[in-house]
Amino acid sequence: MQNFTLLIHCSDQKGIVAAVTNFIVKVEGNIIYLDQNVVVEQNVFFMRLECNLSNSKHTVASVKEEFSTTIATQFNMSWEFYNQDTKPRMALFVSKYTHCLYDILGRYSAGELNVEIPLIISNHDDLRPIAEQFNIPFYHVPFSKDNKIEGEKKQIELLDQYTINFIVLARYMQIITPKLISIYENKIINIHHSFLPAFPGAKPYHSAFKRGVKIIGATSHYVTEELDEGPIIEQDISRVSHVNSVDDFIMKGKDLERTVLARAIKLHSERKILIYCNKTVVFH
Repeated sequence: MQNFTLLIHCSDQKGIVAAVTNFIVKVEGNIIYLDQNVVVEQNVFFMRLECNLSNSKHTVASVKEEFSTTIATQFNMSWEFYNQDTKPRMALFVSKYTHCLYDILGRYSAGELNVEIPLIISNHDDLRPIAEQFNIPFYHVPFSKDNKIEGEKKQIELLDQYTINFIVLARYMQIITPKLISIYENKIINIHHSFLPAFPGAKPYHSAFKRGVKIIGATSHYVTEELDEGPIIEQDISRVSHVNSVDDFIMKGKDLERTVLARAIKLHSERKILIYCNKTVVFH
C-alpha cells in the first residue's frame, strides 16, 4: 500500500472538491484526511489531502502524472504530490548555540520527527562533539564576508552530495546567500528569537527587558532575501513580569525557540503548509 499527500491552491471555483475526490475514487484510492479553506477576499482555494492506494496497478508516480493532465489542468492548479513513504532529508545549519540543536536531535533520536538528518553544517567547529554523539556527519564550513563565495560553494556541494530536501537554521548566525535561497525557495526554516519584527539585533531579551514587556515570543519562518520577512510558520509566547530577570527572559526565550522550531519542522516535514502571498496556510 502506497501513501501520498496532495497540496493544492488555485482560484476558487465550483466543483473542485468533487473533482478531486472523484479522481481518487477512479484510481482506487482511499482518502484518510481532507481539509480545505477559501480566502474569500482573494478568491483562492486551498486543500490538503492524504490518501492511500491499495491497488498495485496505481502507483504514486502514475497517479501524479494522471492528475497533472486532468484535474490540475482543468482547474489551473498549483499543486504538489508527496510520497509519505519517503522521509524528507533535512540539513541542520548551526553556529555555537546548543539548545535548538540538542532539542532537534533528541526528538529525531526518539522518532518524533518524520525526517532523515544526513549532515550538520556549521561555520564553527564548536558543536562537532554533539554531532558525533548522535552519529551524524559534521562539516565545518567557514563563512564570513571575506570567504562568502567559497563558503556558499561548499555548502551547496554538501547539500547536493547528501540530496537534501530542506534546511533548518538551528540558531545559525550568518545570513543565507541569495543563491542558496533561490535553490531552496520556501525550504529553509529559521527560528527568530522574538515576535517578528520586534526587538531586532544581537540582544533581543535585553531590549525587551528594558522596555518592560509582559510577553516574550519566538517565531519560525521561511527564509527569504528580505531578512526576517519570510512567511511565518509558527509562533508562541510566554508571559513575563517585573519579577523576572534578564536570565529568566533568556531561559524562557530558549524554551520557546526549541518548541516553536520543532513544531515548524514537524509541520513542514508532514507537508501541512501551503505558501501564498508571503503567508502560510497551515493545516493541523
